[in-house]
Amino acid sequence: MSDSSKQVPHADLAGTRVETRAVRAGQRRTPELEHSEALYPTSSFVYNSAAQAAARFAGDEPGNIYSRFTNPTVATFEDRIAAMEGGERGVATASGMAAILATFMGLLQHGDHIVCSRGVFGTTTVLLQKYMARFGIETTFVDLTSQAEWEAAIRPETRMLFLETPSNPLGEIADMEALATLAHSNEALLVVDNCLCTPVLQQPFRHGADIVIHSATKYLDGQGRCVGGAVVGSQQLMEEVHGVIRTAGPTMSPFNAWVFLKGLETLSLRMKAHSENALRVAQWLREQPAIETVLYAGLPDHPQNELARHQQSGGSGVVSFRVSGGREQAWNLIDRLNLFSITANLGDAKSTVTHPATTTHGRLSDEDKERGGITENLVRLSVGLESVEDLIEDLERALSGG
Repeated sequence: MSDSSKQVPHADLAGTRVETRAVRAGQRRTPELEHSEALYPTSSFVYNSAAQAAARFAGDEPGNIYSRFTNPTVATFEDRIAAMEGGERGVATASGMAAILATFMGLLQHGDHIVCSRGVFGTTTVLLQKYMARFGIETTFVDLTSQAEWEAAIRPETRMLFLETPSNPLGEIADMEALATLAHSNEALLVVDNCLCTPVLQQPFRHGADIVIHSATKYLDGQGRCVGGAVVGSQQLMEEVHGVIRTAGPTMSPFNAWVFLKGLETLSLRMKAHSENALRVAQWLREQPAIETVLYAGLPDHPQNELARHQQSGGSGVVSFRVSGGREQAWNLIDRLNLFSITANLGDAKSTVTHPATTTHGRLSDEDKERGGITENLVRLSVGLESVEDLIEDLERALSGG
């Protein structure tokens, strides 16, 4: 924060709800007293004296140094997402995968062990299996919903339990409170990727998580404009994660941070609309004879609906399903859709569709796909903000071969 800026006091937001924090938290105002957050597209900052520069670099005086690791716009985003999640500190990154990498690099070392759910994003699996393994960090993959598998995988060197809930693309739900108890009784950290729900629908810290991770690219932005990520946790843990950003440089740009701040202002309204539309689509799909299975925990008869309702205030916008047949039938359906954009991104105002087995999880081995439930007939929808009636009509025409 620069000497001439003023941060809106956090105390002003004490007791406020997530919708208010999404609009107000973390703002820094300059002497111009702007109402919208200022954008600081600068690489570096100047000092009043050589002594002040030395004090800033030494950490003896707070303030901006270099936008690789200190920028007022980025700091506003970091403070806002931390306030929304209920964490002490946020660290912004260049992408969601950079957030995961920085968490691993900052908090783990050679010889450590991770227990990770099989249902994570395909690139997260590759990061663990191919790259973290090179540095002597081993991973055991388990069924997200099997407490017995989580418990059996624990070793003396286990330092982290990592999961997505709901998972992408199967929409499975983890019992965070049970896993937090398991992690903490073994001196490990529980790290939760909250990308699909966002803090509007789910706040993992309330259920025992130590760290929450986001791909800001998805719902936090909401319009498919920018790539970014965030990590939220305690001051102590985030100091180590921030150290990776400062040293290695997977940094969020000021412009992207500013775009994400604008996205956060409407996040609550959008997540409720995404959830309502997705539930309508899931209910309709469940009645179609050409659909084998609909994977959406918001459905009342879903086996994890009760757990989802305990942890979440909405189902989010991702609905996956299995069509009768295999890859050919899945691809034919995808190709016949008009209102669903064929893209691997999710969380956009525009509805999207993808074939996970050949896109988001395409780099996994056939064995890992089978274990993770990534079948050839699996289709994933990210239900957007269009008229849900139009989306259902589009799906109906595509299923009928029109």
